[in-house]
Amino acid sequence: MSLETEIVKSVEFLQKGKILLYPTDTIWGVGCDATNSKAVQKIFKLKGRMESKSMILLLDSPDKLTDYVKEVPPIAYELIEHAQSPLTIVYYGAKKMAKNLISNDGSIAIRVVKGEYCNEVIKRFGKPIVSTSANISGQPSPKHFDDISEEVKSKVDHVVEIFHDKIRSLKPSTIIRIEQNGNFEVLRS
Repeated sequence: MSLETEIVKSVEFLQKGKILLYPTDTIWGVGCDATNSKAVQKIFKLKGRMESKSMILLLDSPDKLTDYVKEVPPIAYELIEHAQSPLTIVYYGAKKMAKNLISNDGSIAIRVVKGEYCNEVIKRFGKPIVSTSANISGQPSPKHFDDISEEVKSKVDHVVEIFHDKIRSLKPSTIIRIEQNGNFEVLRS
């Protein structure tokens, strides 16, 4: 299957509120429309994960951050621009997304992706998508497509058919939390 065909197919599934198993810019993930509460709930159920454990949101451009975060600290743009590896930032003041994605303190973790598949899917879909590791909660995150359990594969609506043999990053993104005053704390490196 070609990259273009898979992008079109993935966008169609997202528009219907379906769950994807797809290659992110780091590891393989499970995702859906980040503005669709029912789809987000399906992912919590699939993973056997408590709703109090938040998931990451993926965007295709830093320009769209203000659509989903009330106030983006200016330093966030600099950090994204100069990051040498995938960087997820926790922001306060989340808005316009599924309520069950927003943490109790009003924060949300967002990563701007650069990968050819992910970036294009999000751009064409026009909304952020959820990203969480392709595993059942408590089990190790799969490093390669072949490590993803049949249980996870059977519970999603669509398995992306490209990049199965491509080695993704062997580690998830770095996660930092930014305060409005510009101070930040590394949560995962």
